[in-house]
Order: sequence, then structure tokens, then C-alpha cells
Amino acid sequence: MFEKLSLIGINLNSAQEQKFVSFIELFKDYNTKVNLVSSNDTLVLFEKHIFDSLAFNLFYEKYLSGTASLKLLDIGTGGGFPSIALSIFYENFNITPIDSVNKKINFIKYAAEELKLYNIAPLCSRVEDLPPSYKSGYDVVVSRAMADLRMILEYAIPFVKTGGYFAAYKSLKAEEEIKNARNALKILNSEIVDIIDYKLPLNEENTRKLIVIKKNKETSSIYPRKNGLIKKNPL
Repeated sequence: MFEKLSLIGINLNSAQEQKFVSFIELFKDYNTKVNLVSSNDTLVLFEKHIFDSLAFNLFYEKYLSGTASLKLLDIGTGGGFPSIALSIFYENFNITPIDSVNKKINFIKYAAEELKLYNIAPLCSRVEDLPPSYKSGYDVVVSRAMADLRMILEYAIPFVKTGGYFAAYKSLKAEEEIKNARNALKILNSEIVDIIDYKLPLNEENTRKLIVIKKNKETSSIYPRKNGLIKKNPL
């Protein structure tokens, strides 16, 4: 199983492998009581969720290689993807997973305690409700399968430091989202600097994209707007 990670430049040590084995067991057991992902997804938990989460390494090695410690915000983390996977592999990162669904954040807290992950601090909140002190506070923001790109840009970019990055996990169908996000990128003083393609180790075709966005200047303090406005009138 873990040898497949070499496709994205990752080699785990024995302690990390054991933590992933334990995490998979914890997740599958918890998922029988509290629905975090579909039962079908638990059959391909490593290939579809853990491998995908760790594809972050393709971006990290290209843009941040050698950076020992980062502050990272994971918006809409769900059951802890990518935040828990990143926490296990990047032991010096300081990771803040955020989700508005309490049962998901409770699982992340439970998993972090069981796996002794001391670099992760989950928050149960909508990201647009975070206090202003969180803005421009993160070297990297990530989000996986949360919303259309032009909407997730407004959620994410205000929390990225100037000169920092937002990495959006997207499917092969991202081209239309990218086209529609041009205005949002301009308003939020950011630009797409890379689109990194990779494939999940599944039997069916499953090409994924990491859209890498750099924040060039500070964004207006009015962003992000409240959730209703973002959905009703995206940038």
C-alpha cells in the first residue's frame, strides 16, 4: 500500500506507517457509528483520501522545499482530509483544520489524541466567522472538494499571508472553474501560478489537479463575506 506514495515523492518512516495503519482502523471503526464518508469510500480510504491528501507534497517540493515549519489552514476538512494525513507526515507543520460540522471536528480531536498528533488544533466554525486576527495568518491554506473555485477563493485567500499560497484540490473538470474564477482572483489580489496534475492509484481513471494560487497583496478587510452572500453573489 505505502509504496504507492513514491509516485508523489513520499517515503514514510516506520512510525509514520504505523500511524497511518492506526488511523485507517480508527476511521473505519468511527465511520460505522458516525457517517464521515460513504461506506464505499472506506474500501478505498487510502487510495481515494489519504493518497490524495498527501499529493500536497507535489506542491510542497516545488514551492516550499526546505521550509521546516509552516502554519497551515485546512478549510472544510470533513473527516480530516487532508489535515490528519498532513499532520502525520509533516510533523513540524502547525495545522488548523476547520469545519462547521461538529461530529467531524470531534472525530479529528479523537484521532489526534489517539495517534498523539500534537501539531493539529481543530476548530468547529464556519471560516467566514473566524475573528479578524486569523486573517493573513497562514503560510498555506488548503481545501479539498469543498466548493466551486471562485467561492472557495473568497473563503481562503483572506487567511493567506501575503506571498503565501492557497492549494485547491480539484478534479479533472476544473478548467471551467478556473475560467470562471478570473474576477475573484483579481479582486482578491491573487493569481494561479501552477496546476499540478496527478493520478490516484485506483483501477478507474482518476486524474486530479492541485491548483496553486499565490497571494500577491493584502485583500480588502470585507472578505470573506458572510456565507449567504458568497453563494448568492460569488465574485
